[in-house]
Amino acid sequence: MDKFIIEGGIQLRGTVTPSGNKNAVLPIIAAALLTDEPVTLRNVPRIRDVEDMLALLVSLGVEVREESRHDLVLHARNIRTTELDRDICSRIRTSILFAGPMLARMNQISLPPPGGDVIGRRRLDTHLHALRALGTEIRVNDGFDMRADGLRGKDIFLDEASVTGTENTLMAAVLAKGTTIIRNAASEPHVQDLANLLNRMGARIDGIGSNTYTIHGVDKLRGAEFVIGPDYIETGSFIGLAAVTRGELTIKNAAPEHLRMVLLTFQRLGVDCQVRGNDVFVSAHQTLRIENDLHDAVPTIADGIWPAFPTDLMSIMLVIATQCQGTVLMWEKMFEGRMFWVDKLMNMGGRVILCDPHRAVVVGPSDLHGERLESPDIRAGMALLLAALCARGQSAIGNVGQIDRGYEQIEEKLKGLGARIERVKG
Repeated sequence: MDKFIIEGGIQLRGTVTPSGNKNAVLPIIAAALLTDEPVTLRNVPRIRDVEDMLALLVSLGVEVREESRHDLVLHARNIRTTELDRDICSRIRTSILFAGPMLARMNQISLPPPGGDVIGRRRLDTHLHALRALGTEIRVNDGFDMRADGLRGKDIFLDEASVTGTENTLMAAVLAKGTTIIRNAASEPHVQDLANLLNRMGARIDGIGSNTYTIHGVDKLRGAEFVIGPDYIETGSFIGLAAVTRGELTIKNAAPEHLRMVLLTFQRLGVDCQVRGNDVFVSAHQTLRIENDLHDAVPTIADGIWPAFPTDLMSIMLVIATQCQGTVLMWEKMFEGRMFWVDKLMNMGGRVILCDPHRAVVVGPSDLHGERLESPDIRAGMALLLAALCARGQSAIGNVGQIDRGYEQIEEKLKGLGARIERVKG
């Protein structure tokens, strides 16, 4: 597999633009199955997960046409099968998102077990409960065989505010008979993007941005055009890159309206950013001092469901904390396996105590040094890239295909900011 060779200790400077939101485009690609008319998507990030989702569409008979590298037209006028490709599904978690639209459009789907990052148990029960409530019969074997004799609206309370569970239920409900209410729904920006696209296609969804959606079923959806918004997780990653390398970056078109909790949490580590219209500016002059709680208590940074701090930035924050003066408890509440990469950071010299699968204490600052590393998943891989860029000496990061799943041509963006990084083909 490919690897990155990085020379650390270089200040990053310049201007960078985040790609389209990975977590928005994946369900939106699946939503193209809901209509027999063309759906045009713009600002599509050409990352590995997107390529796998497109490959699944093609395997179902959907026409995929490139207007340009980042502009695609998806036309699902002839769906020739309801069985998803097992090999592709094994590579990507969001293959589960084909369940809702295929049940709405075709009344059935055969879904192999989805793959994706190994960051702890990622239950599918929320999806199954909601789809059953709408009238789906589900047989579980080495995958999921789902059938429906016409979906019908229902008042549904999700057993957890699952992002993909909410998205699947939305896509199933838009063509269901009657009215569906989704309570305890996820409301992240990418869920809002999906709902806004569906409304543009002719759906009738109320409550976008809240934790209660009301969907009035319609008979048919039409084609639409939609621009994928910027990836706020990538924006947060670039803020972290500027901080740990003591660099100065302007992040263009960063959608600061989605960054309020992110910027507030960065401030607690002594990283202050300026919002300039739609851009975010990170100065080279940061205190990098952890802000203690009242009476000098050790502070805690924890993630949670929107609008709390996003779990996908916890690994990034942990690396930043190693470069800050002070002590902080990092509490990963969402996934029990997300912290298991920190031994690699400790091997680089990071002063980190892994308390249990969910909590780590970071005492900074640490003088990191280069190491040979492996990327275990998308976000930990990006965190290790941050660590390597601020470390003394050379690092090698293997299995960078994991990083490619979430970050488009990241080495080229970093080179444009002055980083010394090379991709070595495996």
